[in-house]
Amino acid sequence: MAVITVKNLGKRFNLEAGFFAGFGRFVYAVNDVSFSIDKNESYGLVGESGCGKTTTARLLVRMYESDRGAVLFNDSTDVRRLKFGELKKYREKVKYVFQDPARSLNPRMTIHEVLVSGYRFSSRWPGKKQARAEAAAILEEVGLSEADLERRPAEFSGGQRQRISIARGLLMKPELLICDEVVSALDVSIQGQILNLLLEIKARHKLSFLFIAHDLKVASYFCDRIGVMYRGELMEEAPAENLYLNARHPYTRLLFSAVSRGPSGNAGGPASGLPDEKAAAAPQGEVRPATAEISGCAFAERCPLAEGRCFRERPAMRETGGGLTRCHKV
Repeated sequence: MAVITVKNLGKRFNLEAGFFAGFGRFVYAVNDVSFSIDKNESYGLVGESGCGKTTTARLLVRMYESDRGAVLFNDSTDVRRLKFGELKKYREKVKYVFQDPARSLNPRMTIHEVLVSGYRFSSRWPGKKQARAEAAAILEEVGLSEADLERRPAEFSGGQRQRISIARGLLMKPELLICDEVVSALDVSIQGQILNLLLEIKARHKLSFLFIAHDLKVASYFCDRIGVMYRGELMEEAPAENLYLNARHPYTRLLFSAVSRGPSGNAGGPASGLPDEKAAAAPQGEVRPATAEISGCAFAERCPLAEGRCFRERPAMRETGGGLTRCHKV
């Protein structure tokens, strides 16, 4: 059974800001996105900066309100319709871990206060004594100690602060943990430690994950399935273990080509299909800005395989060799 199901989700933002700003020009951030995450599954959303990954994640917890579509929790609860107390209980089951722990952890609070400040107002609050015991236990689970409860965030390294953020998300025993670029600001060696910690947590707690990243290598290591986003749309979705060898969409191949290039600039992407040199080619024409509503394929201007139909008709997501691909040419 799916923990969360996203159907045709869409969000646009008014380009002008302020109370007296005009209305009518928009940034199209998320365009008709659909996917699901099963119990004890890690689903990755990857893509370049600005492709809509974080906006999609924030729509799931209603930091932003979506313009259209549906978000179903445990196949039954329509998240968009939840009010007050119901929304509060939903947010206890779906927790968000932010990219930058230095900004998401209040520097004036002790670690104990950071962990239990939200817990205190939840429906599961067990009392001060039990809450402290639970905070100490979860802190030890992420690799810190009970003695750290009285320290402050500034006394920890970036990797340790991220462990504290993860502990805060785990304290209320959620069913889904949203990890938004949680390793992107860390050194490579620390990234590996955090990823392995998350894998241990997933196995121990039978948790589901929405894992947001711009690095395909990181996502392929951690995730079970990966959705590749571009301009607010899912371009391709496939099992992580197969995506590198069997990537179908030209944009996915471009991303793999980018992470595979060494210091010499030689590409080393997927072994079959579209050549890496073509996949990483410069845009063929002027790339449409995010303020332009998409008609046709969102990737058409950058795609070396694009033809007239690609600019006129929006391709549908369809099954292609064990995954889903949005491309007329596949």
